[in-house]
Amino acid sequence: MKDGRKRMIARAVKEIKDGMNVNLGIGMPTLVANEIPEDYNVLLQSENGLLGIGPYPLAGAEDPDLINAGKEIITEVKGASYFDSAESFAMIRGGHIDVAILGGMEVSEKGDLANWMIPGKMIKGMGGAMDLVHGAKRIVVIMEHVNKFGESKVKSECTLPLTGRQVVHRLITDLAVFEFHQGRMMLTELQEGASLEEVIEKTEGRFTVSEALTSGRK
Repeated sequence: MKDGRKRMIARAVKEIKDGMNVNLGIGMPTLVANEIPEDYNVLLQSENGLLGIGPYPLAGAEDPDLINAGKEIITEVKGASYFDSAESFAMIRGGHIDVAILGGMEVSEKGDLANWMIPGKMIKGMGGAMDLVHGAKRIVVIMEHVNKFGESKVKSECTLPLTGRQVVHRLITDLAVFEFHQGRMMLTELQEGASLEEVIEKTEGRFTVSEALTSGRK
């Protein structure tokens, strides 16, 4: 795993507290499951009908009937429960998910999220993201700061179809951590090895800098 991804996952784990019900989005967020402290009583929820996802299985111990919403083979923890999609989305829409950690294609300075499609590319559906961004109590997004062309994914306005408007509470990239409040973005942390100058250079969206960071630079 690349160092940038390791930093994002390690930081995302800090968003999870003991006793939470958590949804991990498809892709990189699923890797968070392996890093949750063993002494935490956390239940991971999957939209396809499982509450109580465990770490990825060891080689040779896979059960192909046990999968998450991304069709990956997983394990279950003691006390896990199974249910249909209707009950799964009732949990989400009813506000029973404490935090959802999702991947992102773009996030705007207002906290808008685009993470479900790129026009012109084949997709199998929007999944549960649109329900999660409005039903979960807190939305954390993890994504690379720039795309493969070096263009900022932290935008002034999202250019891709939106998943939700002003739904992101915290954005974690390989360079920085941002918080969103009332449509405004604030830089609160720098990832190891990143500088404020680099974040400014690679961020299209406007943001303020927390006092904790500015006082540390005096």
